Amino acid sequence: MNRVVREGGLVRRPAGPWSGTVQRLLAHLRAAGFTGAPRPYGLSDDGAEELVEYLPGEVGHDFSAPEVRSDASLVAAGRLLRDFHDASAGFDRQGYDVWQFPAREPAEVICHGDAATYNTVFRDQLPVALVDFDTAHPGPRLWDAAYTAYRFVPLYAPDEVEHTLPVPEAKRRLALFADSYGLSQEERAQLPATAAERLRALVAWMRQQAAAGHPAFSRHVAEGHDRRYLTDAQWIEGNFAA
Repeated sequence: MNRVVREGGLVRRPAGPWSGTVQRLLAHLRAAGFTGAPRPYGLSDDGAEELVEYLPGEVGHDFSAPEVRSDASLVAAGRLLRDFHDASAGFDRQGYDVWQFPAREPAEVICHGDAATYNTVFRDQLPVALVDFDTAHPGPRLWDAAYTAYRFVPLYAPDEVEHTLPVPEAKRRLALFADSYGLSQEERAQLPATAAERLRALVAWMRQQAAAGHPAFSRHVAEGHDRRYLTDAQWIEGNFAA
């Protein structure tokens, strides 16, 4: 989405209207003892860039890599997301806060908004940190957890031949993720429908941004990413409702 530059232990990222709020969030997480996110270093003098700590490790861009698809990684991802949510729950929200994604009720925690393998730092083949908090926003725990489950289990329909799983195996891994995060029985029952709803909300967002001329989202829609998510949403609803 963005041109990101590393300078030693510092990362420079393009700033958005929400970057000041994200910087406050990252500072809160660090103060709360959560180390699975970059330390914030404010904005550049001209306000065009957001400055954050560089976190060493590997990012899970290769969806089929063994370290990304292992049970141990799935468990670690669930625990990392839970720790992040717990640390974010005490964030002091202000009326001047700006979020790229709209807040959702019940606003139990601050959601990451895109806690997927490609925004997860791995060390020793396990997830240890999350990056790219541009899409952070207040919302329900399950809203965030459902998307992370979608990406880490993963919950891809069979036409995504390279990365899909047989339904029994996907169900086993989905239960493992629910255990590792600590979802309640009520949340478990709602998880599949929430994952499908989350994907449809993502499609609506992508199409809105593409229509507004955003080049990256325009490219994603042209490449059919929106159709991918809608196919997966329908497959999830058809196979995981129970």
